[in-house]
Amino acid sequence: MGRRRVTLADVAAASGVSSTTASLILSGRARELRISEEAERRVRANAQELGYRRNTLSVGLRTGRTQTIGFVSDTVASSGLAGNMIKGAVDAAHRRGFMLFVGESGGDPEVERALVEAMHDRRVDGIVFAAMYTRSVAVPEGLGDGPAVLLNAVPASRSTVPSVLPDEVRAGRSAGRAILGAGHRSGIHLIGAGPDLDDIPPNSVAAVERLIGLRQAFAEAGVEPAGAHRCPKWMPEDGYETTRAILRGHRPEALVCFNDRLAFGAYQALGEAGLSVPDDVSVIGFDDHPIASWMRPRLTTVALPHHELGARAVDVLLDLFERRRRTGRAPAVHRVPMPLREGGSVRVRSS
Repeated sequence: MGRRRVTLADVAAASGVSSTTASLILSGRARELRISEEAERRVRANAQELGYRRNTLSVGLRTGRTQTIGFVSDTVASSGLAGNMIKGAVDAAHRRGFMLFVGESGGDPEVERALVEAMHDRRVDGIVFAAMYTRSVAVPEGLGDGPAVLLNAVPASRSTVPSVLPDEVRAGRSAGRAILGAGHRSGIHLIGAGPDLDDIPPNSVAAVERLIGLRQAFAEAGVEPAGAHRCPKWMPEDGYETTRAILRGHRPEALVCFNDRLAFGAYQALGEAGLSVPDDVSVIGFDDHPIASWMRPRLTTVALPHHELGARAVDVLLDLFERRRRTGRAPAVHRVPMPLREGGSVRVRSS
């Protein structure tokens, strides 16, 4: 025989209060309704001792909320690189008393649509729709039927769904200022995108915004980069070949690589040429990819705050849920700062 489920009536009887009072206390309304602190203490202590669990289905039917959130992504869960976005979302959901349901589409639009429908069928209170890397996405049909947030993504066409994004423009300025602050004024090359905003890999929001930030930082200082080199895939081999091509002309002072994998390739080319990082050439990257900590010296990089992005998406979603009930409006874009992680790859030049 299985153990009988402890009911609210059991908790109320053990605490010497009515079932209604016990329910109000356990739903967090004791202060609002001026229920005594002693009664609240007894109810909560007895609920814990007896092992009482609220029936979330019945609570959901009464309140219109199931305390659940859907998290639909392309490859966030399986990639590993951006998995901290899910951990951040889980942590934020748990902090506010919600459970996260995770589904992955592999980037297939039909699977995305089916997952969104499945989440709505399970009466989730809202959906976070996430991308592994920052890009424009076609918002799946039905996503806007309830509270929803785009995470690490912007809508490809007009949409009322808000976005939570890394602040890539500020990140570009941070990288540029780190190079300039070290005294570099000439021989600076950008590897990955540029010189113009059209010179980017396909569908890369990060490339555009990082380039905008870099250009702003250099323009403020009156510095013109010696060169900018578009790379189609931002892989180590692209950084390697581009750096070798730069070295055939002259030795650079600093390389600003649009991600850490490009920087890894640049390190290899510089080493083969007998040049040292940072004594001969300074190098900076973006993302704080795990590879950055294995490079010698450790790469200075502007980090993608995956955990903070996931947590912010859940907070925005739940705030949106409350705001819709009150005002019906929410800001369209929420930016999460990208911190600079200091390594040993940028040398301060003597004046």
